[in-house]
Amino acid sequence: MTTIDQDAAWAAFAARDRRQDGQFVAAVRSTGIYCRPSCPARHPRRENVCFLPDGAAARAAGFRACLRCTPDAVARDSRAVAAAIEAITAAASPLPLAELAARVGYAPHHFQRLFTRATGVSPAAYARALRAERAGSALQRERSVTAAIYDAGYGAASRFYAEGAQRLGMTPSAWARGGAGVTIRWTIAATTLGPLLVAATDRGLCRVAFDEDEAALAARFPQAEVTPGDASLATLAAAVVALVEGRSQDTTLPLDVRGTAFQEAVWQALRAIPSGETRSYAELAAAAGRPGATRAAGTACGSNPLAVVVPCHRITRSDGGLGGYAWGVARKRALLARESGD
Repeated sequence: MTTIDQDAAWAAFAARDRRQDGQFVAAVRSTGIYCRPSCPARHPRRENVCFLPDGAAARAAGFRACLRCTPDAVARDSRAVAAAIEAITAAASPLPLAELAARVGYAPHHFQRLFTRATGVSPAAYARALRAERAGSALQRERSVTAAIYDAGYGAASRFYAEGAQRLGMTPSAWARGGAGVTIRWTIAATTLGPLLVAATDRGLCRVAFDEDEAALAARFPQAEVTPGDASLATLAAAVVALVEGRSQDTTLPLDVRGTAFQEAVWQALRAIPSGETRSYAELAAAAGRPGATRAAGTACGSNPLAVVVPCHRITRSDGGLGGYAWGVARKRALLARESGD
């Protein structure tokens, strides 16, 4: 049975923390009802509240669902999003929003909002990301770029060039040759947390890492042309250093990174965490559209190619512990302290 930290749950309930919806329910002894954590109703006294894993546990204990916040709808919404993701993944061609919503029993515009809130992207954007991910894999596998494009599910090559190639960050033929023909500029920036490699293509940052150098960059991109940075990279590097030093909260720096659809959903969810705040791995998985995929979310954090810019240091364990960090726990602690003003 799931063990719930009653004090932490009360803090989330008192704050009406929407991120905790679906993680537990609040059962109120004085009224006999159970609510989702974000319920807008007036809060009962602390001694009248206990926290249970889900609606089924609450009903088994004799409580009934709150009619105002409808806590059981959280599970239904999660199942609908999961079913939609499964349908998008299995479809040979893009599914219209109306058809997708009808499959899971929701009105189109309501489901669009629901899906976007759960995954961070619209159903159409999720499908585009999935097709581009498949294109990346196919381009590494197929001899023919055209065959790879159609194998990934694009109805026409023009559609891939309109959306997939832009997401991949390089031409499809360059992708198929392991990045050949792509120029990556690099510099080593001095920070108070140690030397920081900052590297970028013409499209945006592709690698930001502590304690790495040109050799490590070349090993990561063996077919690319790796060359020292210019004035434009110096400007970009200065913006990254400002993030490290806590002088900036800029979330608009251009990126040129690639991952699976889930990895990119995790990285997007990481960039949405405000400076000075943290999330648990479970919360991150939920924000990326895969509630319960806590370990996979942790793996996606570990594969993050952009230290600080994609702030995986803002993820901590559910017990409040710092957890791991690819560039050292001491750096993680320092970054969090700077962002919280300590």
